[in-house]
Amino acid sequence: MANIIVIGGGITGVTSAYALARQGHQVTLIERHRYAGMETSHANGGQLSASNAETWTHPSTLIKGLKWMLRPDAPLLVNPRPTWHKLSWFAAFVAAIPKYRHNTIATARLAIEARDHLFSWAQAEGVDFDLEQRGILHIYRDRNGFEHAREVSKLLAEGGLPRRAVTPDEMRAIEPSLQGEYHGGWYTESDSTGDIHKFTHGLSLACVRHGVRLLNGQQVSRVRSTGTSAQVTLASGEVLGADAVVVCAGVHSRALAAQLGDRLNVYPVKGYSITVMLQDASSQAAAPRVSLLDDETKLVTSRLGAERFRVAGTAEFNGFNLDIRADRIRPLVDWVNRCFPGVSTRRVEPWAGLRPMMPDMMPRVGPGRAPNVFYNTGHGHLGWTLSAVTAHQLSAHVARWDQH
Repeated sequence: MANIIVIGGGITGVTSAYALARQGHQVTLIERHRYAGMETSHANGGQLSASNAETWTHPSTLIKGLKWMLRPDAPLLVNPRPTWHKLSWFAAFVAAIPKYRHNTIATARLAIEARDHLFSWAQAEGVDFDLEQRGILHIYRDRNGFEHAREVSKLLAEGGLPRRAVTPDEMRAIEPSLQGEYHGGWYTESDSTGDIHKFTHGLSLACVRHGVRLLNGQQVSRVRSTGTSAQVTLASGEVLGADAVVVCAGVHSRALAAQLGDRLNVYPVKGYSITVMLQDASSQAAAPRVSLLDDETKLVTSRLGAERFRVAGTAEFNGFNLDIRADRIRPLVDWVNRCFPGVSTRRVEPWAGLRPMMPDMMPRVGPGRAPNVFYNTGHGHLGWTLSAVTAHQLSAHVARWDQH
């Protein structure tokens, strides 16, 4: 068994460390924050959603992006200031459009497989993460959106995921608290939700129980590989040696990959969320239990226990910018007020995170140019959904390398 360093303590880094430790490897997990799951794995939409496997590489995404470019509250916002990274990423995005169908089906298959690993790990380690297994309801206000979802449903079915069309009356039966007029919906009973941060933190503690050396509050300044050994230099000056290194650093993976001689075209796509604190009984009763995805506004919801309601979404191409903008948060609060008027939004916690997104919307999992360098990153908006299966895939790549 090998001595392996995993860089990054978000959901993909922690699941990778856990899978490798269970395989018998000696693992060191390096995280620059004091705790695991403090960046993009902190307050996302919460959905474990095979039904959201549709990749964004569809011509309609480009049309919407251009239409919304001058609207500060648009679901998809692109800063028009050009940078080489942004231009090269969008060029690769356009080149991936012909793979839309294949990648959507492949992502659905991955998401379904991921469930078994994640649920079994949580059960084995006693990790409580506010799991709700009530399905996900996609809601549509117009016929065009509903019919596009019908075509997506055919692709998801090819990937092994059944979901069914529901009428407005059936939507109200599934989630009685939802207000408004709708054309229809699509309901995926097998999907679920949970608190990504609670899971990541809980599994990081399980990693320690399995012998993982957890280095919190440590910044990586340099990483190198000779092909047979790896070396990681911390900002403190400490140098760590290992047989192999795994990069799971989210949006920071691109810079680390460059040091290792690999090109990893991850772009930071900012998303926002609000956590509505349900401080009274009437708000708790008026907030939904079933998770929703509003395709028109690109917002998703999850109920996290009795006292929290998470609403998240939007996509902002604005580089490494974590500013929480009021004009981006306001639409999320307004959406809650409109769809769930009985919920008090008097106390709302805003958050922003940077999704590590590849141009083809597919995560990068496997070896790099050097045989002892591995990647598990670039999951975009489905990091929570896919993390357990990509960690499982990573451990298989490492096992093949370790046998040689």
